[in-house]
Amino acid sequence: MSDQNDKLKQLKTSSMDRRLSIAKASLLAGTRWAASNATSMFSSEAEKEKKRKQAMKEQANYLVAEIGKLKGSIVKIGQMMALYGEHFLPEEITQALNTLNNQTVALAWPAIKQHLEQQLGDKIHELTIDHEPLGTASLAQVHRATRKSDGLELVLKIQYPGVADAIDSDMSLFKNMLKLTRMVPQTREFDQWFDEVREMMHREVSYDIEAATTRRFAERLKDDPRYIVPEIIDEFCTDQILCMTFERGVPINSPVMLSLPQNRRNLLGEASLEIAVREIFEWGEMQTDPNFGNYLVRLGDGEQQPDQIVLLDFGAIRQFDQHLLSVARNLIYAGYQHDPQAMVNAMTGYEFFDSIPQSIKPDMAKVFLLATEAFSCPANNKDLPAGVMDEHYRYDWKKSLLHSRVMQQASKSMASRYFSVPPKEFMFISRKFIGAYTFMTVIDAKTNVRDMIKSFI
Repeated sequence: MSDQNDKLKQLKTSSMDRRLSIAKASLLAGTRWAASNATSMFSSEAEKEKKRKQAMKEQANYLVAEIGKLKGSIVKIGQMMALYGEHFLPEEITQALNTLNNQTVALAWPAIKQHLEQQLGDKIHELTIDHEPLGTASLAQVHRATRKSDGLELVLKIQYPGVADAIDSDMSLFKNMLKLTRMVPQTREFDQWFDEVREMMHREVSYDIEAATTRRFAERLKDDPRYIVPEIIDEFCTDQILCMTFERGVPINSPVMLSLPQNRRNLLGEASLEIAVREIFEWGEMQTDPNFGNYLVRLGDGEQQPDQIVLLDFGAIRQFDQHLLSVARNLIYAGYQHDPQAMVNAMTGYEFFDSIPQSIKPDMAKVFLLATEAFSCPANNKDLPAGVMDEHYRYDWKKSLLHSRVMQQASKSMASRYFSVPPKEFMFISRKFIGAYTFMTVIDAKTNVRDMIKSFI
């Protein structure tokens, strides 16, 4: 945990402050860009490309360092861009933005305490609150607490003051910053994507929405012993504080996970993927942030008591309309059958697909068939690499290297330009599945996905 001296005394949320520091950063970045272009005028093409990449990397790192000093919604916007940006941002930028996660500094206790007193009033005296945060993020930090009356262990997610009000101005700052640096294609899709991020940001700071979503998921999963959803404790909730029960568990990437027997890891992998499948086929809404910090595993005894997945964060929730869901289901069904023609037929009735020339669809279908490889089986998919699926249709995620194979296929595909900024809904769905695939790769699980899909088709 960072030393008290490292903590911020207060937040820079006044828009004038922020505007100046970011304008300065963008301006500097812009002049570096021009300078690097001027020096490379007489170089060979390969040399130019190398210099351009280097300049972009330096520029992106500089901008990210400036953003990291600010905290609040501008950092979260950067993190969202890193999460979804691999589709349309240069690699140097997403790599730099990815480091934002590690740069969040905690707000010191006196500032947090003052904010809590303002939000909770006298109720603050009913709690014993740890002064050291359990975790910090760009929009909030989390503190453990105990209810004095009965010793109930709680966590308080405390939103930073002023963060919600700064979202719109931070969004336009971020957009202008990217425009100034000329690092991003200025397309209609890019503008739509920015509007989507703005909406997501507003949902992230609406704790009433998050509380309601947490309750919905808790209700859906209450009879399934494989999952734990924290309980919302209303009496200590406000529009800037979310209070829920404290749930114990170990992180997904903890070494203890790999020491579990293969069978237990397989079951955990299945449970993690089943959520994504049910969100698409059954519930019509999805928790779209597959960050490992949003999950814990509560270890069972390997016999009577199963291992359980603790689902921690329901801030990034996305409802999908029935039309989109039926397109997504058809794509998955075509993957289950591993049928190229069915995959091409599934690519219709949605603006993104209808704008693609019919001649390119078979090429794009190959990318989708590869992405759904785990849903197929040796009988219908002759392209399955040796050893990635056993006789029980269990898919070996670690061995398959699926994500990098899909990325390669997509970049080779004639349809690659249509992947430059795919529709935002597909970004969410693919990001969710990539998150689940990564989960299974990290814990080295082998899972039967076909069985999961079978019950829905």
